Amino acid sequence: MILIALFLATCFLAYSNGANDNFKGVASLYGCRAASYRTAITWATVTTFAGSITSIFLAQALLKKFSGKGLVPDTLVGSEQFLLAVVLGAALTVILATQLGFPISTTHGITGAIVGCGLVAVGPGVNFAALGKGFVLPLLLSPVLAIVLGALLYLIFRSLRLACGVNKEWCICVGSEERVVAVPQPSSILALRPPAPPVTLTIDEQENCRERYAGSMLGLSAQQVMDGAHFLSAGVVSFARGLNDTPKIVAMLLLLKWMDIRWGFFAVAVTMAIGGLLNARKVAETMSHKITAMNHGQGFSANLTTGVLVILASLFGLPVSTTHVSVGALFGMGLTTGQANPRVMLNIVLSWLITLPCAALIAGVAYLALKHL
Repeated sequence: MILIALFLATCFLAYSNGANDNFKGVASLYGCRAASYRTAITWATVTTFAGSITSIFLAQALLKKFSGKGLVPDTLVGSEQFLLAVVLGAALTVILATQLGFPISTTHGITGAIVGCGLVAVGPGVNFAALGKGFVLPLLLSPVLAIVLGALLYLIFRSLRLACGVNKEWCICVGSEERVVAVPQPSSILALRPPAPPVTLTIDEQENCRERYAGSMLGLSAQQVMDGAHFLSAGVVSFARGLNDTPKIVAMLLLLKWMDIRWGFFAVAVTMAIGGLLNARKVAETMSHKITAMNHGQGFSANLTTGVLVILASLFGLPVSTTHVSVGALFGMGLTTGQANPRVMLNIVLSWLITLPCAALIAGVAYLALKHL
């Protein structure tokens, strides 16, 4: 029974992960109105699922790292109660943050849960040296690298755009406004005729105007090229997220000897996709509209930064957080343009700091409860 509970809890963790993380790759598409919410989440779901399936072949290093080996004694890693408590601690922490609209790290949640269970079970037997070198250091460095690289790539692409003679243009809506005038007796010669529709000019806030690129590149309009590159970069980020996060969750299923681990990857990929489709709206609003205002080029730069860093981390087995990287890239780009919202970023960072102790506390309490059952 406890093994079945472990499988179901792992699927719940995957659902929570999808709800909190799936939209992060396409946040810039929704933020600059290049795509509707429905289109953005659909594209995120397809590309994340592809990354999850690909992780079966390319991300074995992360699968071993997040089994807990090296952090706690091997005898504890093989305990059903330990793994179930870790999964519950991480899953409840992530779903709580999702309901509050905070984009947190599932990596942080799992790491905190492992440490919390380890402290309750073996106390000083937790290997804090391995925790700092293999987990905490990459998690701390990843957002800093993303901020720097995101700002740098934006400046580079902006310079290339100007060098190619591609300029920005704004559109103003000019049109006629139709009005319906009630005519009591239409057949009468004395009936009033509706006046000619007046010409109207719509003026709105700058952030609500649509900005587009004028000029051409490779025989296509600059806006078409940018739209294509933006969608492609968003897909790369979502693919990288699936590639990096799926093995961390599947590692919780290594104890299930009766199930081929490839089916574990598939189950996690499916429930992760469902979580994103059903429960990603609040995090989407935070990522897309509250960290910084952005246009197509800025969103493309942030996405490219995230995709490069996360894919490299997956190939080298470094447990970086896609959340930290994507938020850092958006904030770095926002600092460059002067449109970043430091208050929102501070709240997000505080939620990151709370994630570890929150997951550790929940997992520790769950482990104590399971040991007494």
